[in-house]
Amino acid sequence: MYRRDLFDPRGIFTAYCDADHASNVDNGCSTGGYALIIAGAAVSWSSRLQTITALSTTEAEYVSAVDTGKEVAWMQQLLDEFGFTLPGPSTLAMDNQSAISVAKNPEHHGRMKHLDLRFYWLRDTVEDGCITQTFVPTTEQTADIFTKSLARADMQRCREALGIVL
Repeated sequence: MYRRDLFDPRGIFTAYCDADHASNVDNGCSTGGYALIIAGAAVSWSSRLQTITALSTTEAEYVSAVDTGKEVAWMQQLLDEFGFTLPGPSTLAMDNQSAISVAKNPEHHGRMKHLDLRFYWLRDTVEDGCITQTFVPTTEQTADIFTKSLARADMQRCREALGIVL
């Protein structure tokens, strides 16, 4: 039975994404990660090296947001095929204000114009209203668990947010 009180009021699910810029010492690639949360539990997640070498933290975070956005779009289509009508756009929670700005207003970010056109997909998706971005402080970023080493308290906070509680 569908219980509306278990879901995020901004949409059916919330996706968290994060990146750790240039974390790989061998090739300088960043680690990106995301988690999609439905009813208080992770239903999809990823942690992997990005396929490009990001030139800034903003770029690494934006590339991670694009990967997350693609997963969100897939999940929206899957739920639609199951006959579940989404009440509104899905929320993409990020802890980098610059990356959020790139997706909302690209004119002010000329330093990102070298990115491959496929990364601009997120801009269109945000503009179309399928995904809405929101800022979360780093201390509340659930996807941190997928991108970097964490202190015990932060690890526990992320586990609880993912619905992994012993």
